[in-house]
Amino acid sequence: MSDVAIRVDQLVKTYRSSGSGVRAVDGVSFEVKRGAIFGLLGPNGAGKSTTLKILTTLVRPTSGHASVLGHDVVAHALEVRKRIVVVIQEHAAELFLSVRDNLITFARFHGMRDATIQDRADSVMEQFGLTAEAAKKAQDLSGGFRRRVQVAKVFMVDTPVVFLDEFSTGMDPILKRSVMDLLRKEAARGRTIVLTTQILSEAEELCDDILIIDKGRQVARGDLNALKLASDRVYEITLAFDRLPVGYETLVDSFQPLRVHVNSHTLHITIKDEEARILSLVTALAARGHLLRIEINGASLEDIFIDLTAKGATA
Repeated sequence: MSDVAIRVDQLVKTYRSSGSGVRAVDGVSFEVKRGAIFGLLGPNGAGKSTTLKILTTLVRPTSGHASVLGHDVVAHALEVRKRIVVVIQEHAAELFLSVRDNLITFARFHGMRDATIQDRADSVMEQFGLTAEAAKKAQDLSGGFRRRVQVAKVFMVDTPVVFLDEFSTGMDPILKRSVMDLLRKEAARGRTIVLTTQILSEAEELCDDILIIDKGRQVARGDLNALKLASDRVYEITLAFDRLPVGYETLVDSFQPLRVHVNSHTLHITIKDEEARILSLVTALAARGHLLRIEINGASLEDIFIDLTAKGATA
């Protein structure tokens, strides 16, 4: 059995409008290993959702090929659908069904037996804080609670592949952390999880493998360490003072930082430059005030994302 769950080869999707064509996906190729948590990232309009819709058989590609567990998404769409569960951002829950019936009906569609469904629905509703809402129709729920119902469906069934588009929308931090833990456990059991998110800290914590796309094309691919190498010379500097140095703004601005954040007497600076220049900035700031603490770290995924997509925009 192949250890590849998803294979994409030169995938293209062109939307025709007023005689011209817009390439939402432009020659993307990648593979996802079984049991991986794979992050598909990019700015708005990058082609993430279109790629997910092709992989979940909702949209036909213009050219190229994609398969899920060896089944072509066009030629064997039904076989693909039997093996996946999907939470697409704009798809609502079944509005006229109760929360419980949303979960039960979904499980029945996936072939689960009634004896198993009731217990699992109770367990899933408790995990997602939906027990008190069990009898309410989805149309009477807030947007955040509807999103909980959608994501809860993932845990009602045991399909080997899961697609999640912006799964944490509307979730409070405690629930989001709980769902992230559940997703890790599902991956450890062998489920393959493909997700998109605008919250890059989620991808940084969750994903074993990341693909960044922009304007339908691949910008970078790999785990977090590999992406840091692709976006070299980006550093996060934290400098804590007893009081902020006089004139620090002009000095820091002269180094053209990517981002500056001030928290009380602490400077957080994200900067792309040579190591010697980074050290000269730190030395100059330290000479202007009483430095209590200093940290210099590699870039976060957010810094990498901004750097790489900015490169794509200027290429």
